[in-house]
Amino acid sequence: MIKGIRPLLRGSTYAGALFACCGALASLPLLPFAMLPALAWPSAPYAVQTVLALLVWAALIGGVGLARTTRRALIASARRLLGVPLPDPVAVRRSASSPGAGPTSAAGRWRTPLWLLLHVALGWTAALVGGVLFIAALTLPGGWLGAEAALSLFGRTVRVAGGPQGWAAALGCALLAAVVCAVVTYALRWLAPRLLGPSSAERLALAAERERQLAERNRLAHELHDSIGHTLTATTIQAAVAGQLLSADPVAARGALRSIEESARAALEDLDYVLGVLREEKAETAPPRTLEDLPELLDRLRHAGAVVEAELSGDLTQVRGTLSRAAYRIVQEGLTNALRHGAGGPIEVRVAAARDVLELRVVNRTGAGLSTGAGAFPTSGHGLPGLAERVRLLHGEIEVGPDGPQHWRLAVQLPVRVSA
Repeated sequence: MIKGIRPLLRGSTYAGALFACCGALASLPLLPFAMLPALAWPSAPYAVQTVLALLVWAALIGGVGLARTTRRALIASARRLLGVPLPDPVAVRRSASSPGAGPTSAAGRWRTPLWLLLHVALGWTAALVGGVLFIAALTLPGGWLGAEAALSLFGRTVRVAGGPQGWAAALGCALLAAVVCAVVTYALRWLAPRLLGPSSAERLALAAERERQLAERNRLAHELHDSIGHTLTATTIQAAVAGQLLSADPVAARGALRSIEESARAALEDLDYVLGVLREEKAETAPPRTLEDLPELLDRLRHAGAVVEAELSGDLTQVRGTLSRAAYRIVQEGLTNALRHGAGGPIEVRVAAARDVLELRVVNRTGAGLSTGAGAFPTSGHGLPGLAERVRLLHGEIEVGPDGPQHWRLAVQLPVRVSA
């Protein structure tokens, strides 16, 4: 019993009833227009005029619900006064090939007018029935000096004597008014997700938007992993080289320090770009890391003391857009792994751009870190899986593994499209 009374003591119950009454009051300005057809037909019976006015009134209320601004206002007010978690409406792209562009979209369009009609009906129920019961609860105790109160409803009259009987009747009317508010609020909360919540087409649009956001964040995570991971690995090696050559060869040490500065500046540009996108701010310029920037990347590695044997063939300028940026990151990640896990010796880099395929290849000598799984640099373990995922998204092929007894090879083939 206490569980059943608890909703009657919550302020949210009466906030929902107030929300329903607001819908009833908002429909009043349409009532004079709804009465015009009935007034234009004075010879019709009173019952016919009443039904006609109600039908026109309902049509006008439903017509207001067809506006998109009305739906947004109803969703915002339902969230605030009913406490129902409703997402904002999203734009649904309609096309002839879309499976939800036909009857589903039309059915979803009529959910807001239906909600508005039920909202107004429940609001008038709460206002009239709850109002009558509340007034009765205030007036019935007035007969406690011996006077009698009479309630007339639907042609029947009930007389309530004063004293304890009047107080009991007043308490019952107050409880019934609270019950009406609770029932109306519950009905609105039950209807809101079904009529104001996202339709099937909107759910698909929301799912597509979430998938797009996750894909973008995943791409940014790959960019950050490749750029920052490579920079930290290269600068660690360069700092060690600079420390060893500081006294013996100051010129070479200054070159290593200059390379550290260039690598850090490039990584900061990438970091600013990624953080700008994550903050949903428009970045000034996207980092122009493409295959045309490979010579600069290789020069920084050479300044760090690494021996890099590069073979760049074909017209790299014909590889553009996403494919060129992804190819740069793939080579960068391969070089990072070679620096972390390699046993020294030359690192072979081959990039060949043909008309229909782009070949990428990084080969280095294996070291103990690679074979045992524990190197001098801590790793997250996401490098190679990230590379495989990136290649899969570009519909390419990847081979990673030993190349003979003492070498490790990363080989990637990516299809080249003219429109890339």
